[in-house]
Amino acid sequence: MVRRRVTIPLLSKAGGATLNPEVVTFSGSSDGQEHIALVFGGGTEVPLVRVHSECLTGDVFGSARCDCGPQLDEAIETVSRQGGVILYLRQEGRGIGLYNKLDAYFLQDELGVDTFEANRRLNFSDDERDYRVAAAMLRALGIDRIRILSNNPDKVEQLTGCGIDVAEAVPTGVFVNDANRKYLMAKVTTAGHQVELMEGAL
Repeated sequence: MVRRRVTIPLLSKAGGATLNPEVVTFSGSSDGQEHIALVFGGGTEVPLVRVHSECLTGDVFGSARCDCGPQLDEAIETVSRQGGVILYLRQEGRGIGLYNKLDAYFLQDELGVDTFEANRRLNFSDDERDYRVAAAMLRALGIDRIRILSNNPDKVEQLTGCGIDVAEAVPTGVFVNDANRKYLMAKVTTAGHQVELMEGAL
């Protein structure tokens, strides 16, 4: 259930404008983590929703090894314009945690394996994330039908299985660089991410 609502001004990275989302905290989460929602007013009856998993290295420090930071920046700009919700989930490293994620980076560098094979060598599955908490957060906000800003079919499948009607999957941009090229290709070939123009971008 909703625990607290507070408006926090955010400085847009794109245009310098001040955005004013309502930041919502929740109690009783199934995994005991402190997840939040950023709620932007306006929009349609079917809100645009970004379910974003925490990535300290990408979101905060601007790591080029992934596309998490640019995806979050894009989500803030897009959802603030269209109205909707960003769910920020404490599921670092596809659910394995920060230290294990950095261990996986080490294996990628040392052995030349991709992100999914590195997780397997650490005895994790390809993706440990569970989106039941995201579905519960949406229901607590009174939302049961969404347009999701994501390339990840697993998010759609899990949310649908939790009773959320996903009316549309809206693709994110393609944020490719020399450091994350192999990572993005692995997301397409192994996890089935629907990244448009991937071949042209890579």
